[in-house]
Amino acid sequence: MQHGAVAPSEPITASRVTELLQGAGHDVVVETITIEAVGTGQMGASYRIGLGIAGDRGELPGTLVAKIAAGPTDKREMAAGSYRTEVDFYRNIASTVAVRVPRCWASWTNEDCTDFVLLLEDLAPRRQGDQILGCSAEQARAAAVNVAGLHGPRWCDPTLVGPGGLNVLDPDGAAMLGEVMTPMNEMFFDYFGDRLAVEHRAVFERVPAVAGAWLLGRPERHGPVHGDYRLDNLMFAPDGSDVAAVDWQTISFGLPARDLAFLCSTGLEPELRRSCEESVVSAYHEALLTYGVEGYSLEECRDDYAYAMPQGLLIVVFGWAVADKTPRGDAMFLAMAERTCAAIDDHDPFARL
Repeated sequence: MQHGAVAPSEPITASRVTELLQGAGHDVVVETITIEAVGTGQMGASYRIGLGIAGDRGELPGTLVAKIAAGPTDKREMAAGSYRTEVDFYRNIASTVAVRVPRCWASWTNEDCTDFVLLLEDLAPRRQGDQILGCSAEQARAAAVNVAGLHGPRWCDPTLVGPGGLNVLDPDGAAMLGEVMTPMNEMFFDYFGDRLAVEHRAVFERVPAVAGAWLLGRPERHGPVHGDYRLDNLMFAPDGSDVAAVDWQTISFGLPARDLAFLCSTGLEPELRRSCEESVVSAYHEALLTYGVEGYSLEECRDDYAYAMPQGLLIVVFGWAVADKTPRGDAMFLAMAERTCAAIDDHDPFARL
């Protein structure tokens, strides 16, 4: 943990940015900054920082993105574990995988991780995906190939677990998630009322009874799982040649195909998904093989993809519960729920338990 004179909740200033960069070994002095809010984060806030550097800036770019804790103390206390997870990812894991992520120039947390700062590469001119509008087949394939760069290099790597590593869900934790999902489903249904179709409610209602077993299933294939690999957390190049992933607060150790299923089930309209998902899964599998993954057939990958479909409903319910309620948030969670329910109907993951 990088410490220093930076105090929790201190505003972003030129002197603070200087201190963080110097603490990370960059010999620069930031004289002035400009600040612009960016992104749609629910558990943190992000700002584009223009850097006025005195003297030689070395390889430091003209702008960075500062990601910081946001909200009142009680909210940040609840989110502290997620904050720590993201900081640990950039410090300990990002350099060991091939997924495209922003470079981290400096990081800081306080002792209990209720406050943090990440100074990250500014990914502009890439544009954030739009969870409500959905994505194209080409964007889905690019995102699938990118996430293979997270899974492939550390496929079935037991050293991912441990101090500074990834969280592993135990049987008690899995059972608890299944138990709490039933009342959370009811709150979700009450909130959205008749905006959520009856047939979609029926899909939600099947998940709690199997959630624990599903979360622990298929342990023979495991690796780092982003956990929230969806369009709002992806940055696409204007020409479609590059995609980068952000928001690493939910990375954990589990079945890698959960990221692929979540991407496709929440980001593609059902008809488009049905027409292109075979090519998306194939592109993902082909990319995995380039990282040395062996003994994993395309048929097994397809089956894991189908099995992993409930990821979408778990994230929708739990994400909605902790997120601030906004018109955009409502539209987003409804779109994700409807698309995922259609994907579950198409693939019947319950039959694969």
